[in-house]
Amino acid sequence: MHRRLSIAPRLPLACLLLLLAVGPATAAAAQSAAGEGVAIVVHPATAVDDLTLDQLRRIFMADQQFWGDRSRITLLVRAPAAYERDVVLNVIYRMSEDEFRKYWVGKMFRAEVPAGPKIVYSSEMAGELVTVIPGAITFVPAGDVMPGAKVVRINGRLPGQAGYPLQ
Repeated sequence: MHRRLSIAPRLPLACLLLLLAVGPATAAAAQSAAGEGVAIVVHPATAVDDLTLDQLRRIFMADQQFWGDRSRITLLVRAPAAYERDVVLNVIYRMSEDEFRKYWVGKMFRAEVPAGPKIVYSSEMAGELVTVIPGAITFVPAGDVMPGAKVVRINGRLPGQAGYPLQ
């Protein structure tokens, strides 16, 4: 028992060292993701290949809630603190995190939508759910697009192309 007590004070130091070692790698990954842009991904059966930024904004603002074939649009939105969420809030929503929350509370309070966006906790989760929920749309770092996913052009451009708006 005495040995356990003597090891315990070293655990916080070990955790701190691990965090310091991982921190720069995480920052580098976020910086790398930023250069690739954010891809807009839809369910494979969704009959859309290209959207204007204005159309995309209407979809994410839930002003357009159905696709052209009358299937319901399901928004899959990353949880706060994700790089790609910041891009979407700035470029598509043109809102801060607080304004975004208030916007959706208001939409639901006024019964303008049946529910708010579905929150996903990783780009992997977003990529998997968008393929199994008919009518779903989400956003992921362009480098995290899963094989077979349907990436939508925005203003005629794909992530990585000059003029792509979600950088």
